[in-house]
Amino acid sequence: MLEKNQIAPAFSSKNQNNEVIDLTSFKGKNNVVLYFYPKDDTPGCTIEANDFTALASEFSALDTVVIGVSKDSCSSHIAFIDKFGLKLDLLADESGALCESYGVWQEKEKNGVKKMAIIRSTFIINKEGGLVEALYGVSHEGHAQAMLDVVKKI
Repeated sequence: MLEKNQIAPAFSSKNQNNEVIDLTSFKGKNNVVLYFYPKDDTPGCTIEANDFTALASEFSALDTVVIGVSKDSCSSHIAFIDKFGLKLDLLADESGALCESYGVWQEKEKNGVKKMAIIRSTFIINKEGGLVEALYGVSHEGHAQAMLDVVKKI
């Protein structure tokens, strides 16, 4: 698992519009809040995405880009964004490579059944590419505001 003060793993992944988003393109310009969530249009994931959207202008004012990541397809992301009017990029990590590199693809147990899944996690990456936060197993409740509070201190 990643820890604060490490260099963030590089990534290059397609967003909902099939455009490649590359971490290096933000270097020197923007902080990045990279959050991983299990699935589009599910209750907790919807709350989290809506909360980040509600704070989008505040993140932007702090030179910070918010990017969500799941293993859903680009078309699933478009439907999710359109349904809720989301104001953020969602990366389609269908291969799971990005999830693996950030250590969020882990075994979960639910009702006695073990399976691999995305653990809700968030990483704050500063303009130099370093990890300011590396949080695993977060709750969606109040999470976007908590991440904004961290970004304000960068």
